[in-house]
Amino acid sequence: MYKERNYGEDITRETRSESNEKVNRQVRYKQILECLQDQPMTAKQVAVMMMNKGYIPTSERNFTAPRLTEMSESGLVEPVGKVKCEYTGRTVAVYAIREVA
Repeated sequence: MYKERNYGEDITRETRSESNEKVNRQVRYKQILECLQDQPMTAKQVAVMMMNKGYIPTSERNFTAPRLTEMSESGLVEPVGKVKCEYTGRTVAVYAIREVA
């Protein structure tokens, strides 16, 4: 049974927040860096690799894309190019571990 809400409450914001709080970012960052060790990849490619390693239950890119954005903003990784995604056919960013000078 679902919990009823009053009209006007932002249910999706609340559920996104709850999901976001459950993510162990430090573990996820290490897993993503492990996947990017050998070659640059898209968020979807990282998700597929992480699923194959048993880190995440599905290859949904939403497991990796928000973390890649955070990692890019903090300087751990950087977008190094664009490619047409083999899964969606859309142009997407390719990420690589940032080289420290």
